[in-house]
Amino acid sequence: MHRHTFSAAVTVALVFLWASPLFGQNVDTTGYNVLFISVDDLNDWVGCFGGNPQAKTPNLDKFSAGGGMVMYDAHGAATVCNPSRSSLLLGAHCYKTGVYSNAHDLKKAPGAKDLITLPQFFSKHGYHTISRGKMFHGHKIKGKPGYDWGQEFFDEWIKPPRSIWPPKGAVPLSGVPYAPKGHKRDRAFDWGGVGDNDTTKTMDYQTAAWASEQLNARDFDGKPFFMAIGIYRPHLPWYVPQKYFDMYPLEEVKLPETLANDRDDIIQDNGKPIYFEDSWWKRMEKHKAHRQAVRAYLASITFADECVGVLLDGLAKSKYAANTIVMIWGDHGWHLGEKQKYSKTLLWQESCRVPLMVKVPGVTPTNKRCHGVVSLIDMYPTLVQLCGLPANPKNDGRSFAKLLHSPDMTWNEPILTTHNRGNHRIYDGRYSYITYNGGEELYDHRDDPMEWTNLARNPEYAAIKERLKARVPRTNSPEAPSNGGPGKGKKKTRSVR
Repeated sequence: MHRHTFSAAVTVALVFLWASPLFGQNVDTTGYNVLFISVDDLNDWVGCFGGNPQAKTPNLDKFSAGGGMVMYDAHGAATVCNPSRSSLLLGAHCYKTGVYSNAHDLKKAPGAKDLITLPQFFSKHGYHTISRGKMFHGHKIKGKPGYDWGQEFFDEWIKPPRSIWPPKGAVPLSGVPYAPKGHKRDRAFDWGGVGDNDTTKTMDYQTAAWASEQLNARDFDGKPFFMAIGIYRPHLPWYVPQKYFDMYPLEEVKLPETLANDRDDIIQDNGKPIYFEDSWWKRMEKHKAHRQAVRAYLASITFADECVGVLLDGLAKSKYAANTIVMIWGDHGWHLGEKQKYSKTLLWQESCRVPLMVKVPGVTPTNKRCHGVVSLIDMYPTLVQLCGLPANPKNDGRSFAKLLHSPDMTWNEPILTTHNRGNHRIYDGRYSYITYNGGEELYDHRDDPMEWTNLARNPEYAAIKERLKARVPRTNSPEAPSNGGPGKGKKKTRSVR
């Protein structure tokens, strides 16, 4: 089939799919488009997800009210940007591709050489694929400045403008001193108002406004489109216009619930702790800046929500509103002090769980939470099935298309999340099993949603632990070569810390 031809066979497949018992209703989806929106480093602090009642996300909440189903128990396939995005966009787990960290190059990964990315798959089957903003992770391109965000995987790729950063002499803009050591890493963990309080000057707003204009001005040569848009905030540093900070008076900001001795039951056999102390957490603790950090993350979420709203409003005004599937997702979670940790990377709930929302016009109900257990790696086969395309047999994920019409059905097949080579988490909707360097953790989310009590050594849970442990990959592909970009380094990635 020619890559730019939306064939009659596909059209027939679409009609058959939506008239079949899978959805139990007739919906005309001929030539369905896809709007694929990532929001970098967004955790569940979204109103309709309930992760933090302080969060102001009116546009995402409106999207939920208008048929954007909340996939309440969604999780990433990895807990940092590159492996998470590579996994979901390839439809393959890290332990197969060898892309375990931000330093690993998807394009050089031996385990990925025979795989086709999600946008390439749609292009192959007659879609016009177009992208702006961060979708893939950055890789250096020889002879070209800067990092790409996957332009070679799309028919059309538009480079976004630069982010607004304060002058070097003005940092740390937050006023929280950098640590004496690790200054380079610390520089990323900063926040403050930028852009003369004008949202329209920001990279993310301009990306969203551009996408909105495309939806209202183009016919994409008569083809269905796959449009992938990346919103960068709330990725660090949290530099957004001051007005978003002003929405969260500092004295009113509440901190996440934590347990002072949370890590005491996570130890090696010799009694030593498994995890290093987090330097960012220590810095916030030293300068009593936890509240300021939480406020900055909330401000960045509200800013990102406004940018997503610009894009969703553009779709609503366009001729494509009634036949466009929308998926909005975060690539992994984010710690805001829980378990004495900031950032992502680890295999606890705060790093693994992600916001995922899906709207299929005429199918997904309004104001609905689905509690089925899904992984971001499932998005690839789900979109393929929704659009009536032939399945990709190399996809590791499981289509959750059935859930979109029957969100209350049981859906708790265990899913896998990986951090660095050989460290994995298996989660089935109630229990979370984590293994790293031979160490183990087990949590019961029904009784312990904060993961405060490690049950791995409790003999009463031995059978449950063994059941989940049997799902852990027995082999792990070698690490892919470095991409020379963000997170570059000659040393192999370390185990979980």
